[in-house]
Amino acid sequence: MAAAMKVLTTLRTHWKKTTFGVCLLSWGGNWLYGKHCDNLLRRAACQEAQVFGNQLIPSSMPLKKATVFLNPAACKGKARNLFEANAAPILHLSGMDVTVVKTDYEGQAKKLLELMENTDLIIIAGGDGTVQEVITGLLRRADEAAFSKIPIGFIPLGKTSTLSHTLYPESTNQVEHITNATLAILKGETIPLDVLQIKGEEEQPVFAVTGLRWGSYRDAGVKASKYWYLGPLKTKAAHFFSTFKEWPQKHQAALMYLGPTERPPEEPEEKPSRPPLYVRLYRRLRLYWSSPSKEIPKEVAPEDWEELKLSTVELSIATRNRQLDLTRTEDFMDICIEADTVSKGQFVSRGSQKMRDPHTCPEGSQCIQASRCILQLPEGTEGSFGIDNEEYEAMPVEVKLLPRKLRFICDPRMREQMLRAAVQ
Repeated sequence: MAAAMKVLTTLRTHWKKTTFGVCLLSWGGNWLYGKHCDNLLRRAACQEAQVFGNQLIPSSMPLKKATVFLNPAACKGKARNLFEANAAPILHLSGMDVTVVKTDYEGQAKKLLELMENTDLIIIAGGDGTVQEVITGLLRRADEAAFSKIPIGFIPLGKTSTLSHTLYPESTNQVEHITNATLAILKGETIPLDVLQIKGEEEQPVFAVTGLRWGSYRDAGVKASKYWYLGPLKTKAAHFFSTFKEWPQKHQAALMYLGPTERPPEEPEEKPSRPPLYVRLYRRLRLYWSSPSKEIPKEVAPEDWEELKLSTVELSIATRNRQLDLTRTEDFMDICIEADTVSKGQFVSRGSQKMRDPHTCPEGSQCIQASRCILQLPEGTEGSFGIDNEEYEAMPVEVKLLPRKLRFICDPRMREQMLRAAVQ
């Protein structure tokens, strides 16, 4: 009893050291518990992947080839460790022939895609920039019609991974999010996503799955990292200090656009079986002996372009991939022209919302649905576009929607959720 009282007296006398020690032990215990939970998640994911790897395949069937494009610089240089700890073991246990291609500099993935040989699966391990580079390299190929049918998996390792909100359920645990995405790739459930083709006057086209932004909110958001010392207030500070420039900040341009197009029927994934030999012979003979039919030329309706002059604080052109509807009958992209009459207070407030959802269209904005548009900028216009969160020089561009161009692998639960929402 006396010893216990002596300990309590010592703790009370040195209460500052005691408080610091308790806080340190609590933090250490919580950190160790988090590491233990992460290891349990990795073990469970590997056990599930082992089931795929143990499946028997015929001896005549080759192994499924998967090519991984890994950007080690994503997530401030942590992407390589995140991939090797959470995704690589699952892929290797799955029984696939996995090839990992690590990029060394910005833009290298585009060049590597031009040289890539045949593969059964493309996996992108990185963030928005890596996705944008890979799909641009893929769709610039001469044989892009064949390569665009290859399923694409996405492992979200970047600081911004916008596409993961469409493909996978939300998760606050990074390890759980990465392992769930990797397991979804093994299951192979796919959904078609729209792609934007963005072409300048002389440049090669750039492709995006999210969209294009041009305006003051984007410019201020890029500078938010400069105010890191303000912690959670850095976003508001970046937008607040940007109001010290010329106000109101207007961006003027001319926009021409075409309306939505009717969605064609989806092609069946499985090719029909080849008919018997006698059926094929009969068809050829009938085609040979029949008189050639005269083709009646179809009248091509003129394109109904609409034109408007705009003055806006920000213009965004976005796909519908965030609000994916698998049953809609029209294909279009959303063009949001925000009013240039916002006050400085509204600008700072909306800037924080834009950091969370860059392509949100505030109340009072002009919203247009289009399948194709041409953006003409005044001569001498400065600034930059944000294409899938990657910076490009602002210039006159033509933006064309490529509906359901690529098939991305998603979590089966997300696909079921989309189909359920479409029925309701």
